[in-house]
Amino acid sequence: MSKDESDGAAAAADDDEPDEWDKRIFSTGCADENARLTDCYFEKKDWRACKDEMEKFRECWKAHNNNERTSAKDVEPEEKQ
Repeated sequence: MSKDESDGAAAAADDDEPDEWDKRIFSTGCADENARLTDCYFEKKDWRACKDEMEKFRECWKAHNNNERTSAKDVEPEEKQ
């Protein structure tokens, strides 16, 4: 194995450890829904084509009370005058 190959293998081993981003996503309880949403966007390159995945993620987010935990709130649409 060359030095480059061994360096690559070491980096791959490090990738098995959850980083800060992974830890945050897993702590929401919605990691699977997040993965499906990001996979959808990766495939389709258009968020509008991922409405079902977005809705499932949103439902999971609310079910796990993440709105309170992160102080994120839904924005109410403005009334047309």
